[in-house]
Amino acid sequence: MPAPNAISCDKLSKLIGTARVPLLLDVRSEEDFNADPRLIPGSIHMDDADLADLASRLNGAPSIVICQAGHKRSQGTAAWLRAEGCPSEYLEGGFETWISSGLPVFNPGKLPQRDKQGRSVWVTRSRPKIDRIACPWLIRRFIDPRAVILYVAPAEVLGVAERYQAAPFDIEDVFWSHRGDLCTFDVMIAEFGLSIPALDQLALLVRGADTARLDLAPEAAGLLAASLGLSRIYSDDLEQLDAGMLLYDAFYRWARDASNELHNWPTNKPQV
Repeated sequence: MPAPNAISCDKLSKLIGTARVPLLLDVRSEEDFNADPRLIPGSIHMDDADLADLASRLNGAPSIVICQAGHKRSQGTAAWLRAEGCPSEYLEGGFETWISSGLPVFNPGKLPQRDKQGRSVWVTRSRPKIDRIACPWLIRRFIDPRAVILYVAPAEVLGVAERYQAAPFDIEDVFWSHRGDLCTFDVMIAEFGLSIPALDQLALLVRGADTARLDLAPEAAGLLAASLGLSRIYSDDLEQLDAGMLLYDAFYRWARDASNELHNWPTNKPQV
């Protein structure tokens, strides 16, 4: 049973990839981080030296603090944040226990340069349909929860990327784009090393819907229909992204927890 103000690795793993996960703060020492620079999905590596400034930036938002083994760095940071009015827990057993449990991590080495507020910035074509909603969902749920997503005219993507040190994605001839039969969503999962079965299953739906191969998964047609419907409902790309986040939240939870569940009528009829 976790100690007071602690959260177990198993419990945190069930929050990863959902809208309910608090901000994850990795405060491992530089020595520990350099020895293994991978991160728990959605976490941000930071210095725990200036906790008063950190508390002011959190502005009361809840967090979970992660250090190497769940001792002084994470417990002290979490306690300080609570003293400043920010709800905070620490990860029991820390990064070591997370890794030894075989839980997912990602490689942050290919993240674009962060802005002055510590956010990664991404830019793509306006009027998104599938990949350009799926990729921001992946980024915000597993890579950088505070990521800035910019939608601009197709001809301006590269210029905006250069001007604001943003990563262009889902356009031709850039790193974050389609490769062969794979769509940009597939590429991001592979490049960041996100080995999560539910994401692999979701990627099949995204690829089928995004590349007109609806035979790849029965659910791909439903994702395509919902995505096109959202694009007709919303004229503002960011409003569409907000709605799309919920859509992908639902598909991810289906892939993780309910892909084998069936529904029939009447409800008491045995399933064949």
